[in-house]
Amino acid sequence: MRVGAFVLAAQFPGQGHGEALYRAVRSAEVAEEAGLDAVWVAEHHFVPYGVCPSAITLAALLLGRTRRIGVGTAVSVLPTTHPVALGEQTALLHLTSGGRFTLGVGRGGPWVDLEVFNSGLAAYEESFPESLDLLMRWLRQPRVSAAGERFSFREVAVVPRPDELLDRPGPPVIVACTSPASVRLAARHGLPMLLGMHSGDQEKAEMVALWRKCALEAGSSPEQVAAAGHVSAGVVQIADRRAEAAETLLKAMPGWLQQGLGAHVTVDGRARRMRDPHAYTELLCALHPVGPPRLCADRLAATAERTGIRRFALLAEGCGDLAGTEENLRCLGAEVLPLLPFLP
Repeated sequence: MRVGAFVLAAQFPGQGHGEALYRAVRSAEVAEEAGLDAVWVAEHHFVPYGVCPSAITLAALLLGRTRRIGVGTAVSVLPTTHPVALGEQTALLHLTSGGRFTLGVGRGGPWVDLEVFNSGLAAYEESFPESLDLLMRWLRQPRVSAAGERFSFREVAVVPRPDELLDRPGPPVIVACTSPASVRLAARHGLPMLLGMHSGDQEKAEMVALWRKCALEAGSSPEQVAAAGHVSAGVVQIADRRAEAAETLLKAMPGWLQQGLGAHVTVDGRARRMRDPHAYTELLCALHPVGPPRLCADRLAATAERTGIRRFALLAEGCGDLAGTEENLRCLGAEVLPLLPFLP
């Protein structure tokens, strides 16, 4: 089992942008010190839910600040960027970090971002498969051209070549999946999934089963399917008692969720229904490792057994302050990781 930190750079009420970003950087440094496997950086635009507008830029900084830990994006929003530009940046980080970078991509939402970046609603609703195909060709081939509905250009050389690390074929890529369509798309490319923190074990197990079926149908070998490194996102809060851990999150997270999620604006004025922040926090406490170290380890092991997922990206900043986040990460490394069973 491989456990990493999920870093949102969340702006809690009363905090500034710099404070949230500093906490994000320190989270990565402490995660490495604590022995975690990876740190996963989120990307958002124009909302305090997360104040990092470029996950790959922050990932570059974190790769420079660390020496061992893996760093990934969770995720870079593909509809608001050019796949070739993202591919070039990915190759750069892959080569200069010695293979420590993982690119996570997702479709994002129907937000005003599409207007600001001049992508258009079609980039979100229709063109994600084309964008992902172009990105993967860029990361796996020496020369690439395009003749699609959204992207069309003559053949050009891929520079730098991301496959030049002798022990690795190219940078690993994961796809955020929230629907059967996105599961099938990831499976068609043989790419592992990032599954959201709002989903329970049963839903994640069903998505993994669908992915396996579709990947085999698309030509992936049984060995490749079995080795797929899907990632389960969640929250973690460690305390001596479960009630104490849950209380910490219930005091801080609803205010952040209220202002953060409530700030989203749809590009076309479509109605949107926001989750009740307090009820959503209670759900996250019920689904994820929140409580004493033994309970947290057991919950992670149970999710792994039920879903087949062996990699985790856990949000540790739910308390809303730097000192609490650092202590949470240190407890995760020192008190929870040693209790986890070995699962192949």
